[in-house]
Amino acid sequence: MTMNKKIEISLLLVVDFLMINLTWLVYYYLRVKSGLLDQYIEPELITPGLVIYFYWFIIFLFVGLYRTWFAASRFDELSALFKAAFFGTFLLFFIIFMDDTSKRESTVNNRLLIFIYWAFFLFSVGAGRLMVRSLQKRLIIKGFGRKNALIVGFNQRANSLHEQISRHRALGLDIIAYVAQKPENIGKEFKGVKVLDSVDSITQTIDNYNVQEIIIALDKNQEDTILEIISKCDSKNVNIKILADLYEIISGQAKTSHIYGFPLIDIMPELMPEWEKKVKRLMDICISLLILLVSLPVTLVVSVLIKLDSPGTVLYKQKRAGLNGKEFDIYKFRSMRNDAEKSTGPVWSQKNDPRITRVGKFIRKVRIDEIPQMINVLKGEMSLVGPRPERPYFVEKLAQEIPLYKKRLKVRPGVTGWAQVKHKYDETIEDVKTKLRYDLFYIENMSLRMDFKILFRTVFVVLFGKGHYE
Repeated sequence: MTMNKKIEISLLLVVDFLMINLTWLVYYYLRVKSGLLDQYIEPELITPGLVIYFYWFIIFLFVGLYRTWFAASRFDELSALFKAAFFGTFLLFFIIFMDDTSKRESTVNNRLLIFIYWAFFLFSVGAGRLMVRSLQKRLIIKGFGRKNALIVGFNQRANSLHEQISRHRALGLDIIAYVAQKPENIGKEFKGVKVLDSVDSITQTIDNYNVQEIIIALDKNQEDTILEIISKCDSKNVNIKILADLYEIISGQAKTSHIYGFPLIDIMPELMPEWEKKVKRLMDICISLLILLVSLPVTLVVSVLIKLDSPGTVLYKQKRAGLNGKEFDIYKFRSMRNDAEKSTGPVWSQKNDPRITRVGKFIRKVRIDEIPQMINVLKGEMSLVGPRPERPYFVEKLAQEIPLYKKRLKVRPGVTGWAQVKHKYDETIEDVKTKLRYDLFYIENMSLRMDFKILFRTVFVVLFGKGHYE
């Protein structure tokens, strides 16, 4: 028996439903039944209560209060709840204030009631969540829902980390093995846990011992080994954490988490939860379809101009590597000569590329050439937001030089992305490495909120002619 993610989230939903509606009942009594306010028409109890519950449900979804908080800090969760409650109550206060003003009702008492509502909301919902987390903690301590953990490295830092994890059973981690970088450490043990093998055999150890968590505790200046471990574990269903002082060598922007005071960094955190993926896909379908319909006149004009400007097809398609490396044809308005790569083979486009036609230069500047990619979005080959898809030839070439490059293939590629709104043209391998850091940051922090932020910044980039989407 374990408190898996579905049970955990279901329990949170039930508790939140009860506490949010309890708060509404208290507010309703004070506002309607207590006599503090004169009521011309007595408002309903049930319908507004359900509306307010779904109002809070949406806010909680967007601020991440329904993601799993396995062994996470209760303070962090309550801080997120405080922010959500403050923002949500402020909006409610504004709506009720406008309603009372239109009815010429007293707003002074209403302000007091809103403050009471906010305080009681924080208390009741916070208390309910603490009860759920306390139950979860007790179950973990008693052995339910624990995870097998592997420590990479056998040194004083690794042993100290092991010691602290053993003291804090509420972390839910059981250290079952070490793997070492130095061969001479194989066979040694600490607190009854042996060094089973070297880093080279880490995937075999993961399979043999059902490892779910990997904690990297190597000595400093072991960048190559850390990158090797991450590459080897890329296909495994494991979470990787690394001690904070080694963090910057990976991407400089990974998602951090403090677990009972442990300065551990999530290198391969869980991506966007299922409900957000579904909303993201629905948003992709609706927006891409809208863009295709609204831009139809532009599409017709651009098609004529492209045919008049240079010989060749209107649409240009090219093989790109998509989700999990699956190849697909990406569509764009043709902006280069028809035989642009006939003599050179696959090469990156450059700023002021001589292969670009006159019409191509214009449609690239205003990003019109990207409109046909809405077809790729509708087909599910791309998303509105994600790492830009690269040609398979360059994927293989770059993966040899940059160990983490193929991690971009874990998510659906996008028409725009964090790298495109933050960086310039890919003119050198250093530009690719810089953009990869932005792509990894997006992958490790994927959320609908992040997508909205990127879409708004993309509008800014397009209006001012900055960024690059090649």
